[in-house]
Amino acid sequence: MANHKSAIKRARQNEIRRLRNKSVKTRIKTIVKDVRSSADETSGAEMPDKISAVQSAFDKASKKGVIHKRTAARKISRLAKLANSAGS
Repeated sequence: MANHKSAIKRARQNEIRRLRNKSVKTRIKTIVKDVRSSADETSGAEMPDKISAVQSAFDKASKKGVIHKRTAARKISRLAKLANSAGS
């Protein structure tokens, strides 16, 4: 356990951030899984809505610093490519 007052505060902050990051990452994983399963079923009508939801979630996560900006861009690109191939 931390001994200094500042280290105790830092440990408290880190725990709060860890829980916040965990919830954001879990949400992203759920949305990605939903898009991948929809791509397998080839339901083209609802894919644009799902892709925009994924893009929004990744952008928010990268803005908050949960994931890197380029990681978000790469994953958005790959999912869009998957959705476009499934839609056509």
